Amino acid sequence: MKAQIIPIHNDAAEAVIELILNIQQNEFNIAIGIQDQPDLLSITDFYHSGGGCFWGAFIAGELVGTIALIKFDEQAGAIRKMFVKKEFRGKEFNIAQHLLETLIAYSKAKGLTYLYLGTIHILEAALRFYERNQFTRIAKESLPKTFPLMAADDVFCELDLNNIK
Repeated sequence: MKAQIIPIHNDAAEAVIELILNIQQNEFNIAIGIQDQPDLLSITDFYHSGGGCFWGAFIAGELVGTIALIKFDEQAGAIRKMFVKKEFRGKEFNIAQHLLETLIAYSKAKGLTYLYLGTIHILEAALRFYERNQFTRIAKESLPKTFPLMAADDVFCELDLNNIK
């Protein structure tokens, strides 16, 4: 069953929060709450209004994955909120790959040259996924000065969109 990937806004916030907090808190035991992620309460303003986007992956009407882009300068964007419900991960559904490809196509269409992301070292499968998709790890000091840092992140990656077909 193929997921439908569409831009989502504030009306989906409740489902987004439920999906993301469940993965962060219950699956990975990360001490983070909604108070640490106010962007999830104003998806439209935080992501869409600045030229970015927030996508949801739906199967049979259920939100099973998310990915978001913050456009933080004319040539660069930050990937945020890449989450896929455990039961829908892996090659059978390929949701993470489709979400990332959607974000990359949008970024290229918007004229972005680089994508950056921050994550935490315990999310090893996520890091392997990004590396398979041509992201390279970089030092925190190598991030653009305007990159929107998240306090919990301790691993950073970069993707040069000029090298993507």
